[in-house]
Amino acid sequence: MSFTLPDLPYSHDALQPFMSRETLEFHHDKHHQAYVTAGNNLLKDSGLEGHSLEDIVRQSYGKNAGLFNNAGQHYNHTHFWQWMKPQGGGQPPAALGQAITGAFGSYDQFKEQFVQAGVTQFGSGWAWLAVKDGKLAVMKTPNGESPLVHGASPILGVDVWEHSYYIDYRNRRPDYLKAFLDNLVNWEHVEEMHRKAVA
Repeated sequence: MSFTLPDLPYSHDALQPFMSRETLEFHHDKHHQAYVTAGNNLLKDSGLEGHSLEDIVRQSYGKNAGLFNNAGQHYNHTHFWQWMKPQGGGQPPAALGQAITGAFGSYDQFKEQFVQAGVTQFGSGWAWLAVKDGKLAVMKTPNGESPLVHGASPILGVDVWEHSYYIDYRNRRPDYLKAFLDNLVNWEHVEEMHRKAVA
């Protein structure tokens, strides 16, 4: 397979004021496109041509840094756009909400852990809600890593690289993370990924 840049599932200005048109134009059209272009060049003669994106990410991890960095970020961003929607955020749907409460005690306690993971990820990286060993867990990873390479299935992730928030929030990463949870998360998509991960 070769990598292709997916279209955004909404217009560039659909997530305002929580994520601006300018951020999406830079983040999707330029940064994600760069991962796709570099990833396709590095995929050639890698021995992983024809594999699924998930397989390429897993098999290049720790073995082919250049390919992994770009394939990993392509994987992460392909899902990141789907994890957001206009008028999103707030409380998750009932079934997923019950699973979150069972794992963390309450939605508010999950929110606190998720924001803390994003705030304390030093430098570039991601904060995640993932299914590991059949249970929900909050994780954080550096750079382009994801729970996928740590034996888990990511069902929600937020990009804490500066290009994801600096235009809109400057250095206020906690405000960005709270806005993401309160106003942007596409919980229906997260619930669908959770259903598949625990099936």
